[in-house]
Amino acid sequence: MLVETSKIMLACDFFEVRTLMGARLYALAVIEHATRRVRILGVTAHPTGEWVTQLGRNLVMDLQDAGAEARFLIRGRDAKFTAAFDAVPADAGVCIIKSGVRMPRMNSMERWIQTCRRELLNRTLIWNQRHLLHALREFETFYNEHRPHRALLQAAPLRPLIDPIDSASITSLNIRRHDRLGGVLKEYRHVA
Repeated sequence: MLVETSKIMLACDFFEVRTLMGARLYALAVIEHATRRVRILGVTAHPTGEWVTQLGRNLVMDLQDAGAEARFLIRGRDAKFTAAFDAVPADAGVCIIKSGVRMPRMNSMERWIQTCRRELLNRTLIWNQRHLLHALREFETFYNEHRPHRALLQAAPLRPLIDPIDSASITSLNIRRHDRLGGVLKEYRHVA
C-alpha cells in the first residue's frame, strides 16, 4: 500500500520502563500517522533537554534523508520538551501541537506505547539500558516490517500488501515461523 508521504503528521512521546533491578529508563519514540511507521529515537536513564533536542535534530535529518516532509508534530506537555526542542522542528517548517492536559487519546503514541507494553515489555525482563534499546529496536523492526495493521489492509508499514492467494495454491502453503527475542515475537513467512 502506497501512502502519500510528501506531508506527514508525526506524534512523539516518552515512556518509562523499569529494569529488573528497579532502575527507571525513559524511551522516546515517534510514529508517522499515515504509514504507522514507528521510530525509536533513544533511551536514557536521565533525559535532559539537551538530549531531547539532539534526538529532535536526528529525527529531522532522518526525515530529510528519506525525502519526507512533516507538517505537524503532536507531542505531550512533558517538561523535557524544551523550547530548544520545539525550535528544531519549527526550523524545518513543522508545526508543533501540544496534546491536551489529561487527554491521552489525543496523542496516538499513547496507543503504540500500550501495544509495545502488551506485546513486548510485559513479557520481557529488561536488564539495563543496552538491553532495552536492543529489545525496542527488534520490536521496531518487527512492527514496521512484519506486524499487520488493520488500517493498512493487513500490510505492515514498510512492507507492501501481498497478492491474494488463489485456491489452487492453498495446498502448497509452506509457512515457517521465525522467532525474535527468544520467541517473544513470532513472524510467519512463506518459504521461497
